[in-house]
Amino acid sequence: MKFLIAGLGNIGPEYELTRHNIGFLTLDRLADLREVDFEISRHAFTSDFRFKGRTFHLIKPTTYMNLSGKAIKYWMNQLKIPLNNVLIVVDDIALPFGKMRIREKGSCAGHNGLENIEAVLGTKAYPRMRLGIGDNFHKGKQVDYVLSRFDQDELNELPFVLDRACDAILSFGAIGIERTMNTFN
Repeated sequence: MKFLIAGLGNIGPEYELTRHNIGFLTLDRLADLREVDFEISRHAFTSDFRFKGRTFHLIKPTTYMNLSGKAIKYWMNQLKIPLNNVLIVVDDIALPFGKMRIREKGSCAGHNGLENIEAVLGTKAYPRMRLGIGDNFHKGKQVDYVLSRFDQDELNELPFVLDRACDAILSFGAIGIERTMNTFN
């Protein structure tokens, strides 16, 4: 059984450790824990590993956040992975920092990366893991906030947040989304 785990973010040093890149950070942490490296491939940095008889293919799209759907569709087709075995890891300003919400489907809720995925795939029915980054910004400053770096308190807490997200990803592949939602939401 194969799974495609897509962590959303933006490439480039100016985006490292920004709130919007929590999807990339999660996959980086998972790759470290599984002792695998990413390599540059078509439309994404890719890596893979096996866990409990399942293959996890990790991608960090290089198409930038707003065109993430292109990379996801390409790798779904390339690896022949069905939509229900795809998990999108993304930031969410509607959730407090550190909170996680996993769903089988849903709306894009104004997130440009999810909006593009929906447009490219033609459906809202795909699994996603939303990781809370909080909403500590003034009206009209949302873009500045999501593209800003985590503050020191958040950086201190981030390893625990990422480890829990990694556990949820492994659970998604090992026991399915229903049981994973019951455990981690």
